[in-house]
Amino acid sequence: MDIFEQISEDIKKAMIARNKVELEALRNVKKELLEAKTSKEAAGNLTDATSIKVIGKLVKQNKEAAIIFKEQNRNDLAEEYLAQAAVMERYLPAQMSEAELESEIKAIIQNLGTASLQDLGKVMGIASKQLAGKTDGRQISEKVKQLLAN
Repeated sequence: MDIFEQISEDIKKAMIARNKVELEALRNVKKELLEAKTSKEAAGNLTDATSIKVIGKLVKQNKEAAIIFKEQNRNDLAEEYLAQAAVMERYLPAQMSEAELESEIKAIIQNLGTASLQDLGKVMGIASKQLAGKTDGRQISEKVKQLLAN
């Protein structure tokens, strides 16, 4: 069962359980996946890799919205967005730990033979491709900068 089918099944379960947060989050995901499926690039085919990208984007948007709501003292809305992000994250691959991220980036730096911040673009290009979906791009960027600065 692919991710799209799993989400459709989980929507039914959330409706039966009357779980409003989960239902709303899954409906948002399904809407975005349907849009991705009907786009010209997909031509009606929706791979799990594409689904993961779409869900990752939604999680990031929800977390950013929650930060904005917290800044505006709207903790009720912030909590709602964070709860929806948590539901969506269940469909993403397991995220890398800090230690795993650091070891992966060290290996990339060593393979490239780079040692300065001038090579940030080279390292980021490869790291972003290799670690896509496994961790947030912001974390990759921060870790690369930290390791190249040393």
